[in-house]
Amino acid sequence: MRLNDPPETKQTYERLVREGHSKDEAKRLLGCVLIVEMHDMMQKQREFDRDGYVQALNRLPELPGE
Repeated sequence: MRLNDPPETKQTYERLVREGHSKDEAKRLLGCVLIVEMHDMMQKQREFDRDGYVQALNRLPELPGE
C-alpha cells in the first residue's frame, strides 16, 4: 500500500474506512485478498493476476470465495 502499487489497494482501503470499517478491519480484509492471490499464484505456478486482484478488491467486504 505504501508503494501505491496497484493504486486500487489504497483506494479500497480508503473506501472501506469511509464505509465504516475500522482501519484494522480494512487492513485485514485487504490481507485476505492478498493471501488468496498469493496462494493461487503458488498453487497454480502463475504470475500475479492484477485484474483478478483488483476485482476481488472491488468486491470487498465480500471475501474471496464467498
